[in-house]
Amino acid sequence: MMSSPMVLSLLLFVSLTALLLLAPRLSPPPPPVAAGDQEEVPAAGVGVGGAGSGGPWGVGVGEEADDLALFRRATLDAGAGAAVSAAPSKVAFLFLTNSDLTFGPLWERFFAGHEGRFSVYVHADPAAQLLLPPTPSFRGRFVAAKPTRRADPSLIAAERRLLAAALLDDAANVYFALLSQHCVPLQSFARLYGALFPPRAAHHHRLPSYIEVLTGEPQMPSRYVARGEDAMLPEVPYDRFRIGSQFFTLARRHAALVVGERRLWRKFRVPCLPEMQQDSCYPEEHYFPTLLDMADSAGVARYTLTRVNWTGSVAGHPHTYTAPEVSPRLIAQLRASNHTHPYMFARKFAPDCLGPLLAIADTVLFKD
Repeated sequence: MMSSPMVLSLLLFVSLTALLLLAPRLSPPPPPVAAGDQEEVPAAGVGVGGAGSGGPWGVGVGEEADDLALFRRATLDAGAGAAVSAAPSKVAFLFLTNSDLTFGPLWERFFAGHEGRFSVYVHADPAAQLLLPPTPSFRGRFVAAKPTRRADPSLIAAERRLLAAALLDDAANVYFALLSQHCVPLQSFARLYGALFPPRAAHHHRLPSYIEVLTGEPQMPSRYVARGEDAMLPEVPYDRFRIGSQFFTLARRHAALVVGERRLWRKFRVPCLPEMQQDSCYPEEHYFPTLLDMADSAGVARYTLTRVNWTGSVAGHPHTYTAPEVSPRLIAQLRASNHTHPYMFARKFAPDCLGPLLAIADTVLFKD
């Protein structure tokens, strides 16, 4: 038989090992940074990292300790959503913004009557003096944020931060819809919810993600070499490189995959060459479709639920709709899709569209 001191030593070793493994799970997830009842949130109160804590490129895209800890905990806890049965499945709406959430009142009309089936999270650039919408669903829903910059991997980092916060915050979050401050809903919440959770979908572990995945686009060669001729090798050969819309709706298993992934992220977090930044550097349009196509090609629908009009685009920005363009006819055109589901969201809308959109909200937008 083993001596008592040896048995005690063995039990102590096993106990310490278990504590080390389970410690991230035992620590409660931090709640989103509360916005309180203020009408305006100071920049310093939005994120825990602070505008001065950026990584090697000055905008917070380095693998910093707080981000790594957040992503690790979210990855460990992500599977908890599969165990939810009594609670209704939720759609997490992730708003990525660097300006005011002008369309908050329209989204509030969209959410009305569906409490318990949605969550809202906002990643606001700390540099922005954000004016909160006077609506309850957006109050206190800010996540710890860091600065973002266009044509920069900081956008990928921000989107991963949003996904991680939503994964940790509520195990009932089954879908994660990424949106911008310029996005508006095109359908009622009931229509969206019915499309994402059809009656036949009894098990959530195989729900598809709605993300655009394209190959053979004319701009792909220049975008592939945006960081250097061989910068993506060997992890991402050219024939596995993909392009897609920045905005997506991910199933929980794919959200967890994105948050926990580091191999491809090491490639996409490398900044583009200075001469490529203006026309070919849009890492957020490549990282997510490339990763999900490589990891689970059969599990993605390969199209997005967010309509974007690239006709007449300027400097990489899509067409921006203004108030005179808003009409029932425009909404019908934006909804039309060649895919299984019609479009559920659309961008890009100017702030002056809020009034005209609210005027047709009940009779057009949210009328089933």
